[in-house]
This record gives sequence, structure tokens and C-alpha cells, in this order.
Amino acid sequence: MKEENISAELARALGIKTKQAEATIALLDEGNTVPFISRYRKEATGELDEEQVRSVESELSRLRNLVKRQQEIEKSIDEQGKLTPELKEALDRALKMQELEDIYLPFKQKRRTRAGVAREKGLEPLALALLAQEEKQGTAEEYASRFIDEEKGVMTAEEALAGAMDIVAETVMEGAPLRQKMRKELWQRAELSTTLDEEAEDAQVFLMYKDYKEPLRTLPSHRILAINRGEKKGCLKIALSADHEKLTEEIFRGIDKGASIFRESLKAAVEDGYKRLLFPAMERELRALLTENAEKQAIHVFGANLKQLLLEAPLAGHTVMGLDPGYRTGCKMAVVSPTGQVLDHGVLYLTMSAERRAEAARKALALIKKHGVTLISIGNGTASYETEEFTANLIRENELPVHYLITNEAGASVYSASKLAKEELPEYDVTIRGAVSIARRVQDPLAELVKIDPQAIGVGQYQHDVNQKELAAALDAVVESAVNHVGVNLNTASAALLSHIAGVTKPIAKNIVGWRDENGVFASRRQLLKVPRLGPAAFTQCAGFLRIAGGKSPLDNTPVHPESYALAEKLLERLGFSLADLSDKKALDMLGAKLALADAEKLAKELDAGAPTVRDIIDALKKPGRDPREDLPAPLTRQAIVKLSDIKPGAIMRGTVRNITDFGVFVDIGIKTAGLIHISELSRKRIQHPLDVVSVGDIVNVMVIKVDEERGRIGLSLKQVPKEATI
Repeated sequence: MKEENISAELARALGIKTKQAEATIALLDEGNTVPFISRYRKEATGELDEEQVRSVESELSRLRNLVKRQQEIEKSIDEQGKLTPELKEALDRALKMQELEDIYLPFKQKRRTRAGVAREKGLEPLALALLAQEEKQGTAEEYASRFIDEEKGVMTAEEALAGAMDIVAETVMEGAPLRQKMRKELWQRAELSTTLDEEAEDAQVFLMYKDYKEPLRTLPSHRILAINRGEKKGCLKIALSADHEKLTEEIFRGIDKGASIFRESLKAAVEDGYKRLLFPAMERELRALLTENAEKQAIHVFGANLKQLLLEAPLAGHTVMGLDPGYRTGCKMAVVSPTGQVLDHGVLYLTMSAERRAEAARKALALIKKHGVTLISIGNGTASYETEEFTANLIRENELPVHYLITNEAGASVYSASKLAKEELPEYDVTIRGAVSIARRVQDPLAELVKIDPQAIGVGQYQHDVNQKELAAALDAVVESAVNHVGVNLNTASAALLSHIAGVTKPIAKNIVGWRDENGVFASRRQLLKVPRLGPAAFTQCAGFLRIAGGKSPLDNTPVHPESYALAEKLLERLGFSLADLSDKKALDMLGAKLALADAEKLAKELDAGAPTVRDIIDALKKPGRDPREDLPAPLTRQAIVKLSDIKPGAIMRGTVRNITDFGVFVDIGIKTAGLIHISELSRKRIQHPLDVVSVGDIVNVMVIKVDEERGRIGLSLKQVPKEATI
């Protein structure tokens, strides 16, 4: 791979045009962020979406690392005086790091090997004779006797032959074409087998892997990670099994030239090299590849789940009572206003004596009436079921116009003890901060969840078993994508939320909040340029993603970028409207009707502008200040509790998708334990992954197909729900 070929190779790999690749690479190299490029540079990139731009960024990094490694290898081989035109061409053709390393392996400085020792004893010419297979007369030992050299430690012909065979074994097994072929063969033919150490501490957890065997190519990612975990805990022993005899025979046939005095020695060398050198290396490589692919899949699923969770529709306008359940220490409670301000707080003892429970009911009822609570958010941790039961009874017995919902509280304790929580809620202790977070999560999931390390939000599978650096980078990208997709209110957003906006670093986010505290609300986006350390470059990246409601220009409350304000005004003028009409509801309705019929391509030509930008401006002007999450279904709320004993197979229930894994989907149907829809029960059609059918936060109708009260498990089906029940 040559530097100048990167854009063409990248385009080929991603299925885009070379011009699109070149333009995107140039924009990335200039320091532009992915959200900015995908949203505001569509003309340059040929309308690549955000996922495609991120793919360009990732593939560009991979290819540049490949070129760098290629140059290092080329230099090393050249310094050894062994760089031939054929080798250079092979290095130039390599498109994967593994191909480069295969080519480099024979030239790599190694620790002292048996073949290296044999070379030091002057046995390389004998090894070359073995490989040439030209000798037909005499025996291998007779020929090898020529290389006896007591000074070098070769005392017998047998020792000479053994040393030459070591060189042959290493030489043959280090051949790049052979390694590439064997890698493919083993991937297709090998099986991974596990044995369980029943005496190990956590052996019961891995019982299904006792004497387990499965072809490499069909192993799903969640199983690979589970097996890896079992190995790490000392519960499982793992091995790759294959028809070694057949593979060895294939390798030998590839170099065998027929009758020769060295034929048997050559065959023995191949058998030894395969067993001692090639297969162990392939086993390590393939295990590493399995793990790498499994980790990528797990990170992808975690990212997809997290994005859906972050983009769940906010339940705005509610005064919310947040309940953080607990047994011994009681249920922590916080009442939060529609703007997130803490109105009241305390502790309710729901799980102790009947007297304490009655006292808690009186206290909760008084607070609900005092503050006009319309929604109760219950954390899904310890004592969640008892808290839900208490809440449902309170609503029913007092006929309250209040609903409740179960909220995923993962990460609430992490946030509660964080520096950020101390700064935001200094007057409250750790436990109350958790209740505040649980309340705020339903009012605006995105604004609250960005305050928490995404790895602490439990919507993945085997998250602690994957590469933590790669997981963190992928999840940070998901958060960045979600925040920039929705946009942020510049005058109310926390520093934590602002720091995820394109072009805004954590120090700049703090400076924005500091400027706001000192000077009052921002009246226009242009005022951002007065914020310390926020220069023109950062302004260009971030301005379009920041919103100002009621500012000087109504365009400041839209995704229209300041660089396109003049174009937006010309477009409005062409349609017979003005900026002022964006603040007038009647005029805005008329504008919306006209924009719905507007021909973006024609307007773009008339205004001498790019059609993608004109289309985006038209969409933005239809509903200034619109939150894209408004189009999503609202979270499912309840007023009554369902018990496991009430549920019978065949029942149709409504629930919320809480987590998605490779093997199935966990759905909250309003009881203590989430039900599982196995991947086989998601669709009548064959699907690759549960994400093809559902997303985290989806409201679904499901059929109960199995209830195991003893183990607290519920089996659900999506595909068996009658059509009339899905409406």
C-alpha cells in the first residue's frame, strides 16, 4: 500500500466514490469533526451520512498505520541487504497488517531458536539441499556426514540432519503463502473445544461448556466472550482441534518433488514444524481474531443500545418524584420540577413494619399533592418490586392522576459520587443525588445520561470482557453523535452536555457556563466568540448544534448553520416570507405548508446553492426549535402492578425493550424480572441480529410463551403475537 493510493483503496473498501473519500479525508485532516462534516459539508462529501464519515475516519487510520508499518518493515529488510524487487512488490500489494507481518516473519529478529542454533553451526547448506530434493544416490545420513564439525558442536551425521530439519521446519512454516492458506483452512475446518474444571470456584456458571465443541466459523460473539471469561477465571480449558494429519499431508504435498534421499527427513521436518511452530502460532492468531471480532460485535451492540437509550423521547413538562429503592436504608426520594430543580427530598421506609409503610404513604401522598407530581420514576435496583407495589397501591387507593415507570438506574450511584454531582447538587448527600438523577432521567434522558461514564450504563453484553479503550472510544462517539443529532439549548445545558458538542472541549464547555453565569443568557450564537478559548474554528464546528430559544434571530433556534443564514433569508424571501414569520405561529403554519411543496433542486439552482444544504434548511424552517426525539414513541408508563403469578403462557402483554444482546432481547413487562425474547422468537423471517427487528426503548406487544416461577424467568415471543394484537 502506497500513501498516494490510500483514498482509492479506502473508497473501494467502503463502497464510495474516490472523490468522496478524498474530500472527506481532506476535511478530517483540516481538523473538522465527524458531526460537522456529515451535517454541514454534504456538498463536499457527496452526502455521506455520519456512519459513513466515521467509517472513513476509522479506515483512514487503519490504512495510514498499515503504510507506516510497511515502511518500517521495508527499511528493516533493506538494512539486512535482503530487499528484492519481488519482496518490495509483495509489501506494496499487502492490504492487511497480517499480510505484512507474514512477509516480514522470516526477516524478523527473533529470540534464539533451534533453527538459529543450527544456522550458527553451518547447517544451512544442508537444509537447502533437503529443500532442493535433488540428491538421488546414497542416504540422507551419508550426505549429512559432510557437515560434521566438532568445533561447531556437530558431532554426528544424525545431529547434522536434525539441525538441518530444524531449519527446514522454520523456513517452510514461515512462508507467507502457506500461513495465509493455513489460516483460511483452519478457520473453515477447526473446532474450538472446552473442558470444565468442576472443582473451580465458579464452575457452575460455565456448566454448558462442559465438553463443549463448535466450529470456529459459527461461534457467536457472546459465546466467545463467555468462553474467554471462563478461561480467565480458571474454569475452562480451551483448545483448537483439527485434522492435523490431513493438514500436514497437504503442506508436504505442496513441497514434495518425488523420489529423493531426503524425502522422509523432509516429511518429518514438516510434521515437526506444523506441530511445534505453525499450529501453535495459528491457534494464538485465530483465538485472537475470534476475540477481536467478538469484541467488535459486543461494542457495536453496546453502542447501538446506548444510542437508542440516549435518544429516548423525553417526558417533558412533568413534575417528577424520583424513587431510589432500598431495604435497610429506605427508599430515597426527590421531587423535581419540570426544569429539573429539586423541590423536595427525603427517605421513605416502605419495606419495614406496616406502621412505617403507612407513614411513608402519608408522606408521599402529601408531597405529591403539595408539588403537583404527575409522574413517578422508580429505579430498577434492589427493592424495586416492593417500591413499585407501594406506588401502585398509593395511586389506586387515593385515585391519583399519576403514572409511574421503571427507570434503568445503571450508573446513578457512579454519578451520585462524582465530582460533577457534587458541583451540581452540593447541598444533598450521595443517596439523594441518586434519586434526583432517576427523576431527571425521564424528563430528558440525554441531558442526564451524558453526565455518566457510558460504560456504567448497563445496556451491553460482556462489557467488562472487551478492550476497554476501544469500548470507551466507541461509546464516546455514540454520545457525541446523539448529542449533536438532538442539539443543545445553549442557555440551559450543563457543562457535561456541552462538552459533547462538536468542537467543544471540556475546558471550553466550562468557559461557556462561566460566561453565561457572569453575563446572563446568550442572545445570539455569535456571542460564543466572546467565550474564552472558543475561537473561529471551534465556533464553526459547534454553532449549528447549539440552540437559543427567544434570541435575536429565530435561526439561532434551528439546525441552520450561521454560515447559511444569508441563504436561509434569501430562501424565505423567495417564498414570500421573512425571518420574523418564524416567530409568528400563523405565519409559520403557512410557511410550513409552502415549504412542504417547495422544490429544493429548483430553489438551489435559483439561489446558486448546494441542493443538500437547501433541503436541510427547508427541513429546519418547517419547525424551528423542534426536538427530533418528538417523533419517537413516549416511554410506557403504568398505574397498576403485575405479579409473576398472574402471568400465564399465551397472554399478550405490552412492554419496553430494555437491553439487546446477540442472543435475544430483554423486555420490561411491568414485573420484577425482565422477560427474554430469544432471537428465534423475534421474527418469522431469518434475521442476522435482534437489532434488525427492535431497538432499546421500543414499545412492543409480546406473547408469554414460558413462565418459570421457581427461577424467576419469563420466555416471550414477538413473532407469535397475532396480527390484530400488534396494532
